Amino acid sequence: MPGIRGAGFLLLIASLVMGLFADDPIGDFSALEASGLLALGGLALLMAASIVEGFVRHWTYGVQAIAVSGGVLVALIVTYASRDELQTVLDRAIGDIAVGRTILTPEGETVAARRTDGSFMVRGEVNGHETRFIFDTGASTVVLRAENAAALGFTPDSLDYSIPVSTANGAAMAAPVVIDRLTIGAITERNVRALIARSGVLHANLLGMSFLERLGSYEVRGNRLILRGRESDG
Repeated sequence: MPGIRGAGFLLLIASLVMGLFADDPIGDFSALEASGLLALGGLALLMAASIVEGFVRHWTYGVQAIAVSGGVLVALIVTYASRDELQTVLDRAIGDIAVGRTILTPEGETVAARRTDGSFMVRGEVNGHETRFIFDTGASTVVLRAENAAALGFTPDSLDYSIPVSTANGAAMAAPVVIDRLTIGAITERNVRALIARSGVLHANLLGMSFLERLGSYEVRGNRLILRGRESDG
């Protein structure tokens, strides 16, 4: 069943690409959830192809394939049930070298690894919705992409693009908003001033000074960005 197996591998590759690079929610799912669903679909196709090929050869091979697939399924269920503990171990093991990852240390620090382009991308939540930010001390406020506005709880029709801003692509207009709750790692700040840039202006959300100035401290140490909340500073 080369067709089924090929489709399974394509879904696994799509899952990997989406997990690494996707920022925006897909329908009712976050990028991470959608990536997991693609991976599950890919594995299901691979297991189905193995079972069908087994029965084509001989019924005993088909039974063996079912047994192996069942074992894989049980392993996936156990892994999912223990995902928080496994994620903690993985973060500590590869946090220093994993490009674009955000981890939490036992001391309560939020740490991000430098990306290949020299920037730092951190995972966070805006009003409870998962998103990603580029760390940017040159931005006076947090700046969100208009493409993300609806998914992050803002009504596009209510935005007033009345604030002039300068971007890498030139001058543009942005809409002022207030983020009720902005979370980066273990750090949560409320009522954070922000701007929403018009569609097509930004390629990523910016974590600017209206959030960073509230922290206890932040620093770049080698290839690591370290953020500390007020309660963990010192």
